[in-house]
Amino acid sequence: MVLRRECTARQLRLAVELRRLREAAGLSSIEAAGLLGVNRVQISHIESGIAGVSEDRLRRLAAHYSCTDEEFVEALVLMATERHRGWWEDYRGLLPTSFMDLAELEHYSTYRRDVEFMFIPGLLQTEAYASAAFSSRVPELPGDERELRVRHRMRRRAILEGPNSVPYEAVIHEAALRIRVGDRPTSRAQLARVLELSEADHISVRVIPFDLDGFGGTWSPMMLAGGKVPKLDTAVRDAPHGTGFIDSEAQLGVFRRLFRTVVDVSLDPSTSRDFIHRTAKEL
Repeated sequence: MVLRRECTARQLRLAVELRRLREAAGLSSIEAAGLLGVNRVQISHIESGIAGVSEDRLRRLAAHYSCTDEEFVEALVLMATERHRGWWEDYRGLLPTSFMDLAELEHYSTYRRDVEFMFIPGLLQTEAYASAAFSSRVPELPGDERELRVRHRMRRRAILEGPNSVPYEAVIHEAALRIRVGDRPTSRAQLARVLELSEADHISVRVIPFDLDGFGGTWSPMMLAGGKVPKLDTAVRDAPHGTGFIDSEAQLGVFRRLFRTVVDVSLDPSTSRDFIHRTAKEL
């Protein structure tokens, strides 16, 4: 069994799901190893993500764990057997690992949902806006790394603009529309870009205006990425120490409810486009 030096977030997610199945079945790692005909260390390696698992072994484990959700098992098989070298691998060793994990997560997602309060969502950003955003980072980034981050962000837009685009919903607070991350022309061009993208059938953009009574909502950015089945959805939260990937069913339920709450108080897509157009004229 070849052990990995580094695990991607996707590989770790597969490992976590296999551990959850075993624990739900009430089996110890020793018992699971016995059912599979391997030793406990091999099960430990699989459940920590440092070793892969073949389709045959995964299906045997699912059967021993009494998992009858065939759609879920098929999704796990895909995670275990897909051997896709994505464009993000070009940046490995050049940017933090979380950049690769996020791009990989998006590549395999079935939908994307964003909520932003201070910045235009990354997938909607222009190159000039993204460059200005990265330039304001403290401590300041070296010029070459800043450019790498901008190029990486621009390539992430493939899930909205490429042949394999996915449904995308964004809820943006008015503050993000008005804050000039760059200069006035950059901000105007950014809002024009949001308006252009919002016309696509698979993209929905909503605005939360300042003039809204009783909005408690959620005041930190959030992102939801759809998996092949709902059990494999992922929430993403940016924090000072890095990007956090959230996959427990209870927490995912909270994020789904938060997103629906924010959508319910926001303007509808058509009214939001008019709002963004007026805001751009006021800049």
